[in-house]
Amino acid sequence: MQLRTAVRYLYVPLLLIGFNGLALWLVASDRSYGWLAAVLAAAIGLAFLAERILPLHDAWNQSHGDEHRDVLHAIVYEISNINSVLLLPLLTWMMPWQGVWPHDWPLLAQVLLAVIVADFGLSMLHWLSHRVPLLWRLHSIHHGSTRLYGFNGLVRHPLHQVIDLTIGTLPLVLAGMPQNVAILLGLAISIQLIVQHSNVDYVLGPFAKWLSIGKLHHLHHVNWGKEGDVNFGLFFTVWDMMLGSFRTEPPRPVTASDMGVDEANFPTRFVDQMMHPFKPRGT
Repeated sequence: MQLRTAVRYLYVPLLLIGFNGLALWLVASDRSYGWLAAVLAAAIGLAFLAERILPLHDAWNQSHGDEHRDVLHAIVYEISNINSVLLLPLLTWMMPWQGVWPHDWPLLAQVLLAVIVADFGLSMLHWLSHRVPLLWRLHSIHHGSTRLYGFNGLVRHPLHQVIDLTIGTLPLVLAGMPQNVAILLGLAISIQLIVQHSNVDYVLGPFAKWLSIGKLHHLHHVNWGKEGDVNFGLFFTVWDMMLGSFRTEPPRPVTASDMGVDEANFPTRFVDQMMHPFKPRGT
């Protein structure tokens, strides 16, 4: 019972504050960036452990025939992240200006600034991805999962991820964001996606209205037609409040079988999902 209580109250702060804080310390101490891969692996491992100790839905811990596919998605996702970070110095070198990035700020303040700016850009693009047909065809791969668990957050069509990273973080690149901040931002996004989709019955208390995780995001994933077009934020809910797309209560209780997309014969294999956005409608 004590272990379940610890998971209920400590899971979110440990991942969002503890693991990101550890990553910040490693980078500030000039440790090898390879240590951050260990931080991410530990975050994934802890998420899977917490899902077994205190699941929100037991059914989401059961195989849906999606494990191997989602591992491939996660590998492609993280490779894309690494490639984007490696390209940052080249993009900065190509810019004809120095940018306005506050390099003299403490590293923590720089990362928090990057998170806020990226959250706005990625949340707006997420909102558009539910309204522009081509973007939705790409984004629907993420919504095709019929359960939510840690790896589900890393399920993305790589082309949509490229669009995400290009448009969502473009203001940061133009401002001259340094590589160490970009790496910490990428890790923070990965950890956020893991928490956001975790099958853990955690408690958020007074932060439940302000953090775009937990039951707020479960409502976003329901397969009830347009009723899931709410709560688009990645980190925070303030952008949804501005857009009028913030919802705290579903029109009916969300069950374990309500996840996915209401599209017949939606592909479940990795290769088929890669091809799905480019197939003619109705095939």
